[in-house]
This record gives sequence, C-alpha cells and structure tokens, in this order.
Amino acid sequence: MNQIRLGIIGLGWRSGFTKYWHQPNGRSLVVAGADTDPLRLTKFQQNINPEAEVTLDYRELLQRKDIDAIVITTPDDSHDEIAVAALQAGKHVYCEKPLSITVEGCDRILTAWAQSGKHFMIGFNMRYMNMYRTMKEIIDSGEIGEVKSVWVRHFVGLGSDYYYHSWHGSSRNTTSLLLQKASHDIDLIHWLTGRYTKKVAAFGGVDYFGGTKPNELTCPECGEKATCPEYRSGPLVQCAFREEIDVEDNSMVLMELDGGIKASYMQCHFTPDYQRNYTIIGTEGRIENDEIAQRVYVKTRKSQTWRDLSDKIYEIKKAEGSHNGADPIICEDFLDMILQNKEPIAEPIAGRMSVAVGVAATESMRKGGQLVYVKEPEPWMLGQKSSLSGT
Repeated sequence: MNQIRLGIIGLGWRSGFTKYWHQPNGRSLVVAGADTDPLRLTKFQQNINPEAEVTLDYRELLQRKDIDAIVITTPDDSHDEIAVAALQAGKHVYCEKPLSITVEGCDRILTAWAQSGKHFMIGFNMRYMNMYRTMKEIIDSGEIGEVKSVWVRHFVGLGSDYYYHSWHGSSRNTTSLLLQKASHDIDLIHWLTGRYTKKVAAFGGVDYFGGTKPNELTCPECGEKATCPEYRSGPLVQCAFREEIDVEDNSMVLMELDGGIKASYMQCHFTPDYQRNYTIIGTEGRIENDEIAQRVYVKTRKSQTWRDLSDKIYEIKKAEGSHNGADPIICEDFLDMILQNKEPIAEPIAGRMSVAVGVAATESMRKGGQLVYVKEPEPWMLGQKSSLSGT
C-alpha cells in the first residue's frame, strides 16, 4: 500500500484539518465525505477535494472497498457508533477526541479495535504542539526531579462561541465539557506525568450561561441582540442563555494519580482571554508555561549541584499549520502508523482514560464534590499497542 485513501465522516468546522491528508502526489488522498447536512457536502468539495464523492449516509463510505481509512469528526455522542462500525468494516480509524461521552462507549470502541486487527488513533493533537512536547522532554530528562504536583488553569475566552451557541451546551450531547473540552488537558496531565488518575473530587456550576430563553431562539432573531454581550452573527447562533443549557461553564477538579501525584484542573468559559497555564512541580524544581509569550520557564530548588546556579527560559518556536502546527504532524503520524506500523504518541487507551476521568469528575461535580473513583480499564486494554498488525 503506497497511498492511503481516506473517507471523512462529519464535515463541520473540525474537518478542515483533513486538508493535510489530501496529497494527490503523496502518501494519502481524501476521496469521500459524509455528513447529514447537504450544505456541508458542497463546502467539503470546495475546500478539500472537488472530486471527492459525498453522501448523506456515512455507511456508504464503510461499504466502499477502495477506502482504506476513516476519519471521524462528528459530534461527540456519535463517535462510538461510527468508530465501531468502521472497525468492523475493516477500516483503519482516526477519531477526534473525546473518544466517546461514556466510558462504556469507549470500551466498545477498544473492543472492536482489538478484534479488528486495524490501526486506531485518537486525535490528541496537543501532544504534538511544540509547547507541550518541550515540557514533556524537560520532565523526562529529570531536570525537575520526580513529579509530585500538577496545576492546570484553562481560560476558555471563546466559551460561548464554541460551546454555548451550539449543541455542546446540553449534557445529553456531551455529558459535560470536562469531556469535550477538558479531554485534551486531562490527557496531557496523564502524558506529562506518565500516570493515570485514580480518583477525583470536583465542583462546578452553570454560573453564567443558560437561563430562560426559548431553546429555538437564535441570535439573529433576538430582540436583545443590540445589547447582548454574547450576540453572534454566525456560524453558531443558538441563544447562549436558552433553557436547555445544563453543562457547567465553571468547574474545578482535584485529581489523585497513580503514585500519589496530585493534580488540579480549572476551566472557565466566560473569561475575557484564552490560554492554558500549566505548572508541574517536582522534587528538584518546577516548570511553567506561558502560552501568550510562548515560553516555558524552569525553576530549580537549592541542592548540591549546578541547579543552584541558574534557572532557564525556553523560547518556543513557531510551527506552521492549524492548532499551533500540531494538525499537520498528527496527520503524518496517522499515515506512518498505517504504512510503517509506527506507534503514535497517544495510544487508544489514553482516549479511554481521559473520558473516564471526565465522567467521574462530572459525577462528583453533580453530587456536590463527592469523592469518585475512576472506572478502571480491563487489564487487556493496558497492554494493547496501537499498531496491532501491518497494513
């Protein structure tokens, strides 16, 4: 197999990154797309491949013998159904995060993957960003000693734009934004420390969005659009203060990981700015990132070594491509996995574990901060590699 032929299921905003797979003279070709919205089919052809075949029924893609791999960028609550069907149809699969909105859905995917003999990748593109790859290398070098604590603050300044003007605002579609939005950060906590979370306690609430507006109300139709701070002209225009919104816009999670590592994660969707701030503290120092300045700071403790002499600042180099340069790299990694049997940075179990933590934290949050243990994976899941077979 010299060129991978891909079908894309779900042609909304996130599917735009699939342009990196359309390489007519290269290793991959996007040949088909599926979505339930007819308008998206045309935009997909315009933006990705004018010659791609399109359909309103994703099952048609799974039946095609000339499609080697499926990319899933549909809403979260459909991931497990489509991923299982694609694996059972004998396709390699790339699935956007979160893997599912339930732990059971994740486990169905992992079971189907293990039985398929095909390759599977979860879309944790933050592992491919220069900022966090740098932090991972610093930690793994031992420069800050043994990691004991992780603090993450997530300022989601575009919360309404991405989440509360759309289907994300209802828990029936997402469970909570501790899955959809926080799955990246929970996974990074696991990746940076090399440990999974065992138990959580969380607090949160719908402190700003939601309200009494009709569920059918849209911004262009609203009589208050001239004064509403959350008015948007598109493309997502559902009222951010509608009745059905029940997903917390302000949440805090305390986590204990394997080995006793303590971590915290804080997420707010009505802040004026957008950034992630990570602090990792070890027995010999700490590191902290600054996404605005694009720097990583290393602070060291007093000891009997050269660490007494200086601290360090890493200037993060700019990368080309969407998601701070991560999308082009993860797309190439998916091809390497299929064509060269290369292990990706994130194994499928990582997708399952980030969801399991998000689900446990959501349960705790909605029970007033009750301690909740994360649902353990089956033993066989921990030993599985992403590349189960050749092509």
